Formats: sequence, C-alpha cells, structure tokens
Amino acid sequence: MCMKEDIIKEDIWILAIETSCDETAAAVVKNGRDVKSNVISSQIALHTLYGGVVPEIASRKHIEKINQVIEAALDEAGVSIGDIDAVGVTYGPGLVGALLVGVAEAKAIAYAAKKPLIGVHHIEGHIAANYIEHPELEPPFFSLVVSGGHTHLVRVKDYGKFDIIGRTRDDAAGEAFDKVARAIGLGYPGGPKIDKVSKEGDPDAIVFPRAHVADAPYDFSFSGLKSAVLNYINGCRMKGQEYSQADVAASFQKAVVDVLVDRAMHAVEEYHIKTFAIAGGVASNSALRAALKEACEERGVRFYYPSPVYCTDNAAMIGAAAYYEYIGGTRLGWDLNAIPNLKLGER
Repeated sequence: MCMKEDIIKEDIWILAIETSCDETAAAVVKNGRDVKSNVISSQIALHTLYGGVVPEIASRKHIEKINQVIEAALDEAGVSIGDIDAVGVTYGPGLVGALLVGVAEAKAIAYAAKKPLIGVHHIEGHIAANYIEHPELEPPFFSLVVSGGHTHLVRVKDYGKFDIIGRTRDDAAGEAFDKVARAIGLGYPGGPKIDKVSKEGDPDAIVFPRAHVADAPYDFSFSGLKSAVLNYINGCRMKGQEYSQADVAASFQKAVVDVLVDRAMHAVEEYHIKTFAIAGGVASNSALRAALKEACEERGVRFYYPSPVYCTDNAAMIGAAAYYEYIGGTRLGWDLNAIPNLKLGER
C-alpha cells in the first residue's frame, strides 16, 4: 500500500483501540508516528492469580475499562471525537471475546461520529510500533515478530503489505517463556521474570536443544525445547538433586535467543537485507536485543526496536498501522467482526 500524496493534505488524527488479549488500551496518534496519548489498563495482576490469561475474565475487564481508557486517551491528547479523522481497532488475531469488545466499541464510536472505521491486524500493529520512534524507518525491511502468541519472520514489502517467510510450527517463543517460568516457579508473566533471573545464571550451564525444521529453514519450533527443560527439572527431582533456577532460566533463554537470531540472520544473508526490526512482547528481552544488535552490526545491517512500552500490547502501535491503512484507502463497514485466527495480509 503506497502512500497517496494527494490524500495527505493536512494532519491525520487516529483514535486507536486495542483489546486483543489482557490489556485494554486506547491512543491518539497524529500522522502515524506522533503519539499524543497512549493509555493502557493492564490485567496482569488479576491473571497472575490464575497463572495465565483467563479469556472470560479478560473480556469482562475490557467491558469495564474500555470507556474510561478511551476518555483518558482523548483527554491526555487534548482532543475530542470531533477532532478525530478515523477510528482504528484491532480485529484479529487474539481472544475472540476480548477482540469483540474493542471492535464493538470502535464501530459504535465511528458510526455515531460519522468517522471512517479502520480494522488493523494485531501483528501489523506490532511491526508498526517501530515507526513511532524511528522516523527514518520505511519499508521495505524485515521484521521478527516475537510474542506470547506469535513468532513470525516477516518481509515488510510496503505499508500494509507483508510476506511471512518463517513462523513457529508449535509454541510461540513467548508461550514457551511462560510455560518454562511456571515450571521453575517464577510464575506469570514468564518473559520478564526469566529475563531478570537469567542475569544471575550461567547460560552455558545446561545444553538445551535448538530445533531445526526440515525443509523450512526460516521456521521455528519451541515445543521440544520446552519439553527438554521440563524433563531436566523432573530428572533432577527424581534423583533428589537440586537445580539452579537461574541456570535453567539462563540456559533456556540462550537456546531461544540462539534460534531466533540464527533464523533471522539466515534471512538477512539470503535475502540481502540491510534493514531489520524486531517487534512484539519478547522484543523487550534484553538478551535477544543484545544478540540481534551484535549480529546485525557484524553484517552491516541497520537494526531497529521499539521501547518496551511499545513492545507489549498497546494502542499507539495500532494507531500507527491504522494511519497507513487510512492513507492507503482502507475503509471497513459496519459488518466488521472479530477474527481470532486472522492471517497477516488477509482482509
């Protein structure tokens, strides 16, 4: 989707809504990269009680918080609905009940205010998070999207145009982090906790497997790694041996990072990439950032990553993506629905 210069005659203000999982978020974004507000109501403390996200509880909390979050975003930006040019909303993928809350809210606002409705793919939003802090970044480039539900290696051909060249065959990287964290007693959410504990451990203490998918050099698989960690822990318990929580965390994290960097750099070399960006919740992992930065520098590749607040689910990234969809001519109707398994690039 190339930008249409004839459309960009004045500033475009997007009200964006994100409710794909357990964050109720709203933002006001000007011209795709200028974030005027980014309000997030997190449910992490609530879901920690259950060891993970409970979909029905997440949906109910979205209903409770959505109006407050949108009002706060508008107030912080100093604008009203009348000042908004379009309403952008995540409509997939994600938890269907959670998505429906955001989609219904966005449709109601857009209809009442007579504003265009822009549906945004959640992964497209994560990729677009890089535009917010890096004004020089423009397609084409490659992006590694790593989150609790997705692990994708994506070629960003243009704004809104993507090719997925690699994906996970089973667990997403973030999902593996959560499961291993639970197994070694760290609890939920696993990613930040493993990242923190790993700093106290030896990443070479335990050699965990790095899976390769036959005939798919860019694909990922983390279920075997997760099983190897569980088997190691159970083996220690059966033998009455203690194990180091920090060493297990650090060794597991190193195995994940090695696989992600290996696939990413393989794509960099094969496709002759000069610009690479990372996105998604796991993109805030300090070991992954450091390893990718070093690998890209060695190859003369420009490396981009968002600040942690734009890595986790937020509405600013949805506003950034919605802007480029808007100027590319995307307009959706009142029949827009939540699509929990929406594929990147589909409409």
